[in-house]
Amino acid sequence: MNPRQTPNKLTKLEKSAGNEVKQKSSYRKVAIATCFGTFLEWYDFLTFASLAVIFGPLFFPSSDPNTGLLASLATFGVGMVVRPLGSALFGSLGDRIGRKPVFMITIGLMGAATVCAGFLPTYAQIGIWAPVMLVALRLLQGLSAGGEIGGGAVYLTEHAGNKQRGFKTSFLQLMGPLGILASTIQISLLQTWLTPEEFQSWGWRIPFWISLLLLAIAFYIRRSLEETPVFLELSKQSQTQSQLLNNFKDGEIRKRMFLLFFCVSSSGAILFFCVQVYVAIFLKTSIKLDSTLVDKLSIISTLALLPLTVFAGWLSDKVGRKPVILTGISLGALLIYPAFESLTFLGNLYLALRSPGALFGLALILMFLSCLLALVVGPQTAVLAELFPAKNRNSAATLPHNLAAGWIGGLLPLIVAWLNQSLDNQLAGLWYPIIFLVLAGIIAIRFLPETRGSNLLGKN
Repeated sequence: MNPRQTPNKLTKLEKSAGNEVKQKSSYRKVAIATCFGTFLEWYDFLTFASLAVIFGPLFFPSSDPNTGLLASLATFGVGMVVRPLGSALFGSLGDRIGRKPVFMITIGLMGAATVCAGFLPTYAQIGIWAPVMLVALRLLQGLSAGGEIGGGAVYLTEHAGNKQRGFKTSFLQLMGPLGILASTIQISLLQTWLTPEEFQSWGWRIPFWISLLLLAIAFYIRRSLEETPVFLELSKQSQTQSQLLNNFKDGEIRKRMFLLFFCVSSSGAILFFCVQVYVAIFLKTSIKLDSTLVDKLSIISTLALLPLTVFAGWLSDKVGRKPVILTGISLGALLIYPAFESLTFLGNLYLALRSPGALFGLALILMFLSCLLALVVGPQTAVLAELFPAKNRNSAATLPHNLAAGWIGGLLPLIVAWLNQSLDNQLAGLWYPIIFLVLAGIIAIRFLPETRGSNLLGKN
């Protein structure tokens, strides 16, 4: 070996290693900024869900508690229903002006609407204008969430590269559970520190006020974000334009949008709202467990979900996205009803005997439900981007994803509660998500493509 060549070889190795470290550092920065912003969106959006039982008498007073609860859940659902409108608007902007500018707009809109919710007067103070203003703020939150959730998945995936894409992007899916966790812990602590009268009077406003601090942090860490390499390449090729209408004209993209909506995003949304939202409402209102106890159980469930989601993303890199997602859908369809039957039995047993064993059983069931959810949402971030060509990706991915989350998942607590009350059976409404999961599983087995290893710069 020529000694003179050694330094050159070492220099090349050092440069290669340096570039790899730089890329990892850059991706870490992008991931933190994207995830924190999405966490804030979910925290803001789902704080309302955590307070749904409180909002009933404050904004929708009625002699019938069930009527107030349904009205509160309907207001929560309104924010979910308009998410597709936000995704259509901001998804098209993301294809045309870039992924990064849209992030700044959506985070500001969500933060402003949430902070304002903390200052709303109640029905007792201004009458019918209180619920009207609350619904208006929920509409703004829904528009913002439509642009952020889904768009964030595209942004992060386009920065992730081709290796371990499922594992790297699975962390974004933790932001929904972490948003609920932060909201739940906050509300639980407030209810511990404050008297019921204090919490009902002004304590419920504090989680909304805290959004102002979180918004400032999100703006600070997002302002230095870079545009995705995929979008920069599209810009060089002059292919940056609104693609929303073109998506529906292209048969293959239209088919993949339907598969994303019906099989992946709807299934994930159904399991998410069953496991992370409705189960807490069910235990509080149908089983009549103490709210503080239910919040603690929800915290345990969410903590279990975090590593399970990352594991599912990693597993999808090894065996493929499709088998992991299908396993979650199938097990969900088979086991949701028995799980809620067991929750009913153990909840009533705990109320009757204060049995620690019953409490332990409740925690185990909630952790099991978290496992089903993780199998679907762990690979979901990568799938959102991998299904579509680069120039159509933002609008093609965000619209069906938010349509599923908004219309299928977001309305689930309201529909299930309404069916339970209409049929006078606290478990009857569960057939709505079960039937949907069965149909989604059948269609996915036949038509959902495997996307692992897709080239994000080319056509799939």
